[in-house]
Amino acid sequence: MEPQDQSISADEIALYDRQIRLWGMQAQSKIRGANILLVTFKALANEIAKNLVLAGIGTLTIIDDAVATEEDVGAQFFLTNDCVGHNRAQAAVESIRSMNPNVKVFADASSVASQSPEFFGRFDVTIATELDFSMYNTINAACRIAGRKFYAAGLHGFYGFVFSDLISHDFVIERAKPNVPPATQESPTRSILNITTKQENDKLIELVTKREVYSPMLLANTSPLPEELTRNPRRKKLVTPLLSCLRALWEFQKGSQGRLPAGSHQDLVEFTRIAREVHQELRLDITTLDETFLRTFLQNLGSELSPVAAFLGGKLAQDVINVLGGREQPLQNLLLYDADKNFGPIYALHPFFPMEMGNPMPAMAPVANPIPLNGQPGVGPM
Repeated sequence: MEPQDQSISADEIALYDRQIRLWGMQAQSKIRGANILLVTFKALANEIAKNLVLAGIGTLTIIDDAVATEEDVGAQFFLTNDCVGHNRAQAAVESIRSMNPNVKVFADASSVASQSPEFFGRFDVTIATELDFSMYNTINAACRIAGRKFYAAGLHGFYGFVFSDLISHDFVIERAKPNVPPATQESPTRSILNITTKQENDKLIELVTKREVYSPMLLANTSPLPEELTRNPRRKKLVTPLLSCLRALWEFQKGSQGRLPAGSHQDLVEFTRIAREVHQELRLDITTLDETFLRTFLQNLGSELSPVAAFLGGKLAQDVINVLGGREQPLQNLLLYDADKNFGPIYALHPFFPMEMGNPMPAMAPVANPIPLNGQPGVGPM
């Protein structure tokens, strides 16, 4: 174990002993100082909050202007029947604090759509959940202007996603020293900055500092799939149609003031048209987007399933912990989850034009007149 960091008390060392042994005192100290914003407190956000608070972050602020309903109580473990009619974030704060008194937890009952870009600069990481596409992009742009890390996540019954824009992120991995010198450019988005070595139990261990550069959600959403997927017929056929449906959902929301498709014939026809166009733009086999999947996806919109939320909430929180500690490979950049098939692929989506490594893409201006939140859902342990 690394030498004790004097900023962490003996009680905290005892409390976090297991995870300190996993990622070290220095990483735990970074996690302990983190200030995180969580947007929209529904089922998925419940799981994210639980995992981050138990990991020992410094401060968690939850912003949500919605009032708790009976449906919220049924999907969230931080709320009780007494919370119905009260602000969703404020009603949950005491229960969250009780999980780890070392973490400061605050509730903000204002609308996230009313916040200025400067608001997001106060936080190290912003995690936006259950919003429409316009609002995700507005927050992502504000985080980029402030140089802050951003995650977006959402849940629709059996389906869900996590997107990350860390702008430019450096991290360290430990590995046995290979016989062949590694390439300095590991992928279009990942490069090696530095390598040092240490001796450990008669083994030579490398400490490799890497850098990942990211694209904002607005560009990632219109980016092609990596060529290694589309040029290989077998791998192309395995690409989940959930990607096309999610993009189609966001495209539909652009023209419908952020709402989800309803059960009307007009909405179903429009969504199906968009989904098939997106599928073809991604150069995927149209037979992999059948009517059964389209129907199932539409039937799941807006619903919450605890096991799916548990998986997504755990994955997202673990990635945030890794990013804060500067350890392990971070998510790059879109995780999709299909619980029906127990399938969770990750796709690295970036524009055609190259980005100079180590020089992240410039910040984008916030989207004008952001669409207000429409109260979509989000649950689960790591």
